[in-house]
Amino acid sequence: MSTASATAPTDGPRRLIAVIVLVPLIAALALWAFAWPAARTAPRDLPLGVADPASATAQVEEQLAAHKGAFEIHHYADEAAAREAIEDRTVYGAVVVTAEGPELLTASAASPVVAQLLQQAVAAPAAAEGAQVRTVDVVAAPVKDPRGAALNASVLPLALAGIAAGAVVTLSGLRGTRAVVGLVGASALVGAAAAGIAHSWLGVVTGDWWAEAGVFGLAALAVSGAVAGLAALLGTAGIGIASGVIMLLGNPFSGAASAPQMLPAPAGVIGQWLPPGASATLLRSVAYFDGAAAAGPVLTLTWWAALGLGAVLLGNALRTRRKSVAPTVERELVPTG
Repeated sequence: MSTASATAPTDGPRRLIAVIVLVPLIAALALWAFAWPAARTAPRDLPLGVADPASATAQVEEQLAAHKGAFEIHHYADEAAAREAIEDRTVYGAVVVTAEGPELLTASAASPVVAQLLQQAVAAPAAAEGAQVRTVDVVAAPVKDPRGAALNASVLPLALAGIAAGAVVTLSGLRGTRAVVGLVGASALVGAAAAGIAHSWLGVVTGDWWAEAGVFGLAALAVSGAVAGLAALLGTAGIGIASGVIMLLGNPFSGAASAPQMLPAPAGVIGQWLPPGASATLLRSVAYFDGAAAAGPVLTLTWWAALGLGAVLLGNALRTRRKSVAPTVERELVPTG
């Protein structure tokens, strides 16, 4: 009996058990990753400004302190300083005490969900006491995407494009420099196509076209580089590992639908270390805030892209070295007569 036929009866049950156990495990992990942040969405140390003298804002701060752990208060001298902090993406909004009464400054472009939350936390209690709080949207979301739905929807396609590019480059047999050129070229075209759709056609991002195309392209390159790089080091299993991290952690932890500070710890922090979260934050900065607070996510995406492309080159070098040092087996000539 051959070795293959001898091991077949034992391999069958093992594979069956692996499938029965692995599939529910993956389903449970996916459900946890997507449902847990959504079910626990709430402000956690959300940066919020308070302007004017402390004596005038004491009552406002007491109301905000009632939401324990929800807000991280930043003090500013006047309304101008508070507006500047919002435009620099230091805070999501600010409460300003004026002679006419309290005024709420928001930035729906930073997060429509947070802007609505601030209205509920500040304006609603004041209205219940008979006071009116004037709300000013300092950096408004685009008219064609007032709820930020289109920007949120762009995170998944970019991740899928990056995964597809990395997988195609790996499975097509491209190695080394050719693989790097293929990944960079594909990501550049993804960036141009995404900017053409989101900016030129839909009008849901309103910043500099080339800067937005660069963000889309860098986001795709960070994912595709990670997929191809891990595959170059671990084989085709690397495609599944990198794709799983991006899809099961990167997307649900990105905070694109609300804000990183709205997710339970440590999901918000982890999400900003992964390409989907960094790309969503960077796209908001470039599209609506003239690039304010863009340095952090740019570095995150650049590191992912650089490490991924470096792994592609390293994997090819190791592969070439293994082939060159492999012993050559010489066949011995056996006389037949």
